[in-house]
Amino acid sequence: MASVRYVAIGDSFTEGVGDELPDGHVRGWADLVAQGWADASGEPVEYANLAIRGKLVWPIVDQQLEPALALKPTHLSFNGGGNDMLRPRTSIARVVQAFDHVLRRCDEEGVHLIVLAGANPSGQLPLSRLIQRRGDLLSDAVASRLRERPDVATAFNWYDRELSTPPYWSEDRLHMNSRGHHRVAARVLTALGMDPPAEWWSLPPLPAGAPRGFAYYREHVGPWVRRRLTGTSSGDGRAAKFGEWTPIGPSAG
Repeated sequence: MASVRYVAIGDSFTEGVGDELPDGHVRGWADLVAQGWADASGEPVEYANLAIRGKLVWPIVDQQLEPALALKPTHLSFNGGGNDMLRPRTSIARVVQAFDHVLRRCDEEGVHLIVLAGANPSGQLPLSRLIQRRGDLLSDAVASRLRERPDVATAFNWYDRELSTPPYWSEDRLHMNSRGHHRVAARVLTALGMDPPAEWWSLPPLPAGAPRGFAYYREHVGPWVRRRLTGTSSGDGRAAKFGEWTPIGPSAG
């Protein structure tokens, strides 16, 4: 059995949406962390990812946390609340309670917790001021809760101004692109005491081509609004991409 057994729970941020490979596989920062961890240690890492896009924070906790702990991981990463912040009525205190619950359960099970704050997309979205304010409140509250817990690895991407700029985001302006996911992975590995590949902090910019004006609203905002009106989610019917342990070995060479 590998000495590191790392499981990730969360929503589209952790699933890896926006970092789609040519074969259609969704990669993302958590996959990159698992690979970077194996490369840094020179040993295989057991990796699972139960994250499902579109999930609110308490469904993440209710549906993913206990199955993740049942895998007997050594490390668990958690992020949530991004979808909650887009809803009209959101209680930041209730979102923070989810982080408290995850921390308590990891303490009870002896699992090392990795907490992430999502990156900040607000500057390029409708209702940007509302999203910025809620994100500030949530990130500040979680950071305050963990100030006396140096044993918890933290990657607070919300405060990264460089990461909030358009070159790190996909066409929908809501999910990071590959460049953004690599930067988050670099921050997580650093929080875990490892040196990520230096280029992960700022890969070359991707070609521009995102829709603008009405085209953006038609292609991205309209479908999101329809899902809200119909009570559906982009994650409906989706299964976890790595629901069981998957061995990740060091890269060749």
